[in-house]
Amino acid sequence: MGLGTGANAGGTRGRRRSRRKAVLSEINVTPLVDVMLVLLIVFMVAAPLMTVGVPLDLPQTQAKSLNIESKPITISITNDAIIYIDEEEIALEDLITKIQEIAINGTDERLYVRGAANADYGNVMKVMGILSKAGYAKIGLITEQEQGQ
Repeated sequence: MGLGTGANAGGTRGRRRSRRKAVLSEINVTPLVDVMLVLLIVFMVAAPLMTVGVPLDLPQTQAKSLNIESKPITISITNDAIIYIDEEEIALEDLITKIQEIAINGTDERLYVRGAANADYGNVMKVMGILSKAGYAKIGLITEQEQGQ
């Protein structure tokens, strides 16, 4: 009986190979959950900052905010009677043409008018009148909620 020449010598090696761990076929979801939670927090912080970029001092009311599923077209009017569609400055004469280009639903599109608190009431009403005359019926005014309510 020599060492390493018997039938058991090869069998021992075979057993060692079979003792190796099998390939793990399960997915570890812990890193996925961690990444998703971080993304959720990032978007919760960033979402309020993604509003229309024209800085206006909006009037305050006690009205509650509306739940909106799609992004409406926002028309802003500054104190100097400068008109913006979303963040793009536009002349009053080109207002309807530009809105017709943007509006997906035609005259059923929801339009929001943001007039600065110190803007001339006549300028805001002029814009709303032009929109109404063009057939847009879903026109809303955007305000800020009063503090302390």
